[in-house]
Amino acid sequence: MNILVLNVGSSSLKFQVIATDLDRITRDADERLCRGEVERVGGEAIVTFQAGNGSRHKSTAPLRDIGAALDYVLQWLVSADSGIPHISSAKDIHGVGHRIVHGGELFSESALITDQVLKGIEDCIDLAPLHNPSHIKGIMAVRKVFGPDVPQVAVFDTAFYASLPEHAYLYAIPYHLYQRHRIRRYGFHGTSHRYVAYRYRQLRKLTREQTNIITLHLGNGASATAIRGGKAIDTSMGMTPQEGLVMGTRCGDIDPSIVNVIATKEGLSTHEIDTLLNSQSGLLGVSGLSNDMRVLSDELREHDDRRVRLAIEIFCWRVKKYIGAYLAHMSGADAIVFTAGIGENSAPIRARICAGFEWAGFRLDEQRNQKLIGTEGEISAEGSTLRGYVIPTDEELVIARDTARVILGEPHPS
Repeated sequence: MNILVLNVGSSSLKFQVIATDLDRITRDADERLCRGEVERVGGEAIVTFQAGNGSRHKSTAPLRDIGAALDYVLQWLVSADSGIPHISSAKDIHGVGHRIVHGGELFSESALITDQVLKGIEDCIDLAPLHNPSHIKGIMAVRKVFGPDVPQVAVFDTAFYASLPEHAYLYAIPYHLYQRHRIRRYGFHGTSHRYVAYRYRQLRKLTREQTNIITLHLGNGASATAIRGGKAIDTSMGMTPQEGLVMGTRCGDIDPSIVNVIATKEGLSTHEIDTLLNSQSGLLGVSGLSNDMRVLSDELREHDDRRVRLAIEIFCWRVKKYIGAYLAHMSGADAIVFTAGIGENSAPIRARICAGFEWAGFRLDEQRNQKLIGTEGEISAEGSTLRGYVIPTDEELVIARDTARVILGEPHPS
């Protein structure tokens, strides 16, 4: 079964085609046939294609909207020049899986997209005004380009957190605000945390119920999740992706009264403050240089810039604080798992975060840590009772597998 995986933004479309079915899932034998991205949709778009593990090809094309971009992708997929096996027409795409950022309280698992499900995604626009409208455009574009008979599945970032207990997802504000407006913690990066938890189980040969870990998705967006008995019991992101860890351009946790202080002192509107906290803060705001940890790490190593050092220290301090809190909540854990751009590729940042956890049974193996760049493996020393792992994330694979399961009518893996 060839599944087209889509992640549609306001002016971008990321895609992969993954061959998967129940037999392949069981054997971990899924095959990534191609991947690519269309950027700057609405003008002269930049298109990147890659078949299998081949070289990447870039080109430009005037693409007015997401529908035109998707049609352009389809024409490449079925062309003789693409080099993709088993795909010669639109009929060779057996299903389409969509990454949907927000499913609110309506969706606790992936769902076949019907008119009713589409209405539910629309009802969650207030919770994700920057994302869900783009996802809806993607769904409608697929219907137009592939026709109504190609099944589509929605895979929700928030669904992994349907297991959060009330005391973890409720805020200590008047309860009627939750009842009226569903103001609560939803969590994000759920497909990433879910994937690395799955891979950890595979590596350790554990059941879901035996899985007690803390997962750290550390990239330009960053989040931590406590997983006990295979289920999420807490996570750092809240009603929006703003809460929690320090990120590339997001501030993470702050005193909420700061918003009023900034409004008064700087004369900014709430919209302008929201932009400041989401797009001008975090690593970028503190360092004054960049939101890219690679750039900051190089600058620290070469020039020992004070503000760069401070930005990195704040980033690592906040991660350590959440690990400590989750260890307390969980009465200890079996492992800490790093993933995403920083988590997978920055050995120095992992070392900073892990320093001082000897009391919890964790000892870092420096050589293992230095060697694991973008690859899977253990970074803790022999004898550690709290272990450390690096596991590259694969959200697209989760989406493809869920899409296949839903189309085939298989139960969702709980």
